[in-house]
Amino acid sequence: MASFDFIFYFLYVFASFFTIVNPIQATITFITLTPIASSEERKRITLRTTSVAFAIALLFAVGGNLILQFFGITVDSLRVAGGVLLFLVAIDMLRGEKEHKKVTEAEIQDANLREDISVFPLAMPLLTGPGAITTVIVQMDTALTIFQKALVMTALVLTFATTYLILRSSEYIDKALGVTGIMVLTRIQGLVLGAIAVNFVAMGAWNIFVSLKSVSP
Repeated sequence: MASFDFIFYFLYVFASFFTIVNPIQATITFITLTPIASSEERKRITLRTTSVAFAIALLFAVGGNLILQFFGITVDSLRVAGGVLLFLVAIDMLRGEKEHKKVTEAEIQDANLREDISVFPLAMPLLTGPGAITTVIVQMDTALTIFQKALVMTALVLTFATTYLILRSSEYIDKALGVTGIMVLTRIQGLVLGAIAVNFVAMGAWNIFVSLKSVSP
């Protein structure tokens, strides 16, 4: 790969992580669950939330291949299944349907009874849900060289570092953009996520077709 190829590859991986984590839309849920929290409390919750979410993503980035081997799943099968899942998420983002949020109303009500909401529902499933986990595993397994894997890990770190900064600024973002502005950005991200999902499905389906063709008599 040329230097520009590495840059485009990094941007592609970062875009896939950032879009599925979607910290901008997460600010709505974050504000909803911390209405009376002080600035220091929100800082503590934000740090713990992003740390736990990153730890979960890192776990699947490192051990995702072993999990696939344990269940006898190929990465191409995961690409297709994950691509379909991401496409459904992208449709919800494009349509702006609140009924299909990562965190349901029941989970929000349950979170209001908890002393610590940073792990559930903020870290998981809000930030690191099934779509994010699938994306991490696929991108990590797709990286063929050590340098590519390093780029994937760097993109993962940058994603959650950016997520931390966004959640720390959730009040300002909410005031500046409002619900309408956040939903506009969410729809744009949904379009990007839809394109990534199509790429996942196309690549996975093609690789499965090639592998089946090579073993056919």
